Amino acid sequence: MSALNIGSRALTANLSALQVIGHNIANVNTEGYSRQNVTMQVSGYQQYANGFFGKGVEVGTVTRSHDAYLTREAQTTRSVASADAVRLARLEQLEAAFPMGEDGIGESLNSMLNAWADVASSPSNQTARLVVIARADELAARLRDTAGQLDILRESTQLQVKGTVDNVNRLAADLAKVNQRLTEVMGSPNTPNDLLDQRDQILSELSKHVQVSSIPGEGGVVSVFVGGSMPLVLGSQSAKLEAGRDPADSSRLQISFVQGGVKTPLADGNLGGELGGLMNFLHNDLAQVSNMVGRMALATVSVVNTQHELGLDLKGLPGGEFFTALTLPSGVQTSGVSGLTASVGVSDPSQLMASDYELRYDGTNYTAVRLSDGTVSAPAAAVPVSFDGLSFNLSGPATAGDVFRFKPFENAAREIKIAITSPDSVAAASPVKVSPEPGNSGGISIESLYANGPPGGASYGTTEVVFAADGSYSIEVGGTPVLTGQTYKPGEPIEYDGWSLTLRGVPADNDTFTVTPAGPNDIRQNAGNAVGFQALRDAAMFEGVPFGDGYVNIFSDVGTRVQSAQFSSAFSGQVAATAENARANVAGVNLDEEAARMLQFQQSYQAAAKFLQVAQSTFDSLLQTVGR
Repeated sequence: MSALNIGSRALTANLSALQVIGHNIANVNTEGYSRQNVTMQVSGYQQYANGFFGKGVEVGTVTRSHDAYLTREAQTTRSVASADAVRLARLEQLEAAFPMGEDGIGESLNSMLNAWADVASSPSNQTARLVVIARADELAARLRDTAGQLDILRESTQLQVKGTVDNVNRLAADLAKVNQRLTEVMGSPNTPNDLLDQRDQILSELSKHVQVSSIPGEGGVVSVFVGGSMPLVLGSQSAKLEAGRDPADSSRLQISFVQGGVKTPLADGNLGGELGGLMNFLHNDLAQVSNMVGRMALATVSVVNTQHELGLDLKGLPGGEFFTALTLPSGVQTSGVSGLTASVGVSDPSQLMASDYELRYDGTNYTAVRLSDGTVSAPAAAVPVSFDGLSFNLSGPATAGDVFRFKPFENAAREIKIAITSPDSVAAASPVKVSPEPGNSGGISIESLYANGPPGGASYGTTEVVFAADGSYSIEVGGTPVLTGQTYKPGEPIEYDGWSLTLRGVPADNDTFTVTPAGPNDIRQNAGNAVGFQALRDAAMFEGVPFGDGYVNIFSDVGTRVQSAQFSSAFSGQVAATAENARANVAGVNLDEEAARMLQFQQSYQAAAKFLQVAQSTFDSLLQTVGR
């Protein structure tokens, strides 16, 4: 009977090995599957008078090819790669909203400024004036359209964030169920390989959506933490994440950890995975670019309206609003108890920075904080506080600890629109004119004169620019010098009392130019303010960038972000692929290897069957012999 038992055990063991090999081959393309192996062991022995005889072979257990370190590394690198990949995809969509060439905002801005050249050439030409209005309206439409595209991108990204949060919650619940099943088989001497593969695959999927840290427990049960230390899965219990509105800023999403009805906000930097990449895009990339577009719209409205209001229209009336004035959003109190109304206005459009702000009061001083980089204004004992070309104010005295958040550029691009409709209302004329004295040498010519600010008094007065023999000049009012020894450079503006005069050529001693208020008969042929609009093109505006090149500043920022994201995504993707390949080299199924093992155990099975056949034949012969 011993030989028959050895043969039957060998058949059973080799058949089990072939079944495992078949299982491996069937799951060669199953994601997360780990190759399984049969461990054979001796069935024991039996002692006889003439020695110890073995009792054959049996299956010890079925193990899986698995390296915990490589698996964790693959999960971690996948989280980083997923964050970079989803951010890159969103940035490429953002880049599409900022075309160059004729379809770009920059082309519209410069077309509007260039249209003033035709007005300067023919101030009374109604068609030229209509073109200025049309070009300005086109610029406003382009800015509104861009803001609309950014809003659509923001909304779709927020929906993707909520979908990702739902996936995280679903996977957390699935992992808790797997932990429960692992607990139920914890007393078994063998390893539930397929269940452990399912656990690891869920962890891998979780790592794609959010960065997790896992702590293994007894019997293969694993606990998972997110956001640094929040227990998403503990044994068979799972918590949830929630995507809701930030209480301090309803336009922002906030990811919270929810357990037992208590919500704990999670910092964007602690999320990782697709969720972290999406939140980074929303709150950094998209927010910054939106602020840049809003800043451009707000600066455009401010400088164009200011220049237009300095001029005179065809009726001799002061220019009104060219664009409809923008109302900046009120500040929102995020800390403290005072309940004050917070407001912000533009004090210097050339100093605007693309950022959100906070106004803080510590009980003694007020400070404004640029949230994009943390820069803080000089302390002020009272409001308003001027910082970055903005003026922050409160309706009353604050209480220590009060904090107010401002988003001055949030609605600017959405709300910009033309205010002027009649060509007669285009203020192309300057309120001042210049006349050379009859006795001038004629070696110097007038290039332009326009108002660049309000006069120091109630109105513009009569002023004389008088040159000396050394080429310097003095400015006289009523024959009395108010500025002397000023250096003259051809083509460089001479500015005084709200006007800018540009001369060219070489002056002679006592050459004089008189600046006086423009009379009613000068309006139709006076194009000074139109020249002033042309000068805006080169005015330093966006962190020193000329006003006419402001769009290039936005486009280059978006391009830099895309280029950086492409590098990060390619690098982290390669690292993740390398880590996954290393894991797969240990745990993956190799068909050539499985074919060789299948042949090996097939031959062993056939040999065991032959041995069993021989044992059976011998036993039958023995029975026949004894039976006689």
